[in-house]
Amino acid sequence: MIPVSWFVFLTLILFSIGALGFMVRRNVIIMLMCVEIMLNAVNISLVAFGRALEHTVAHVLVFFVIAIAAAEAAIGLALVVLLFKKTREVHMDEFRILKG
Repeated sequence: MIPVSWFVFLTLILFSIGALGFMVRRNVIIMLMCVEIMLNAVNISLVAFGRALEHTVAHVLVFFVIAIAAAEAAIGLALVVLLFKKTREVHMDEFRILKG
């Protein structure tokens, strides 16, 4: 069995890549992808700790996180499509146009 410390190291790397990409990039689609990378890192750590501690609650929680991530991606991509229709660009700086 693979030690939990390897999974923790993997999740730290994935979460760091996602956080760095979210902070550095200004393209909305890439920012959404970075958020998904961070959520997947959290899912990996939940599964690893759930398996190590033999709790099935962690595995069930992962399914809820995946469902919420799918809803977040759908809403985010819908907003990106609306932004693209309005401005023909998908940069974060253009979101100030959508203020009411």
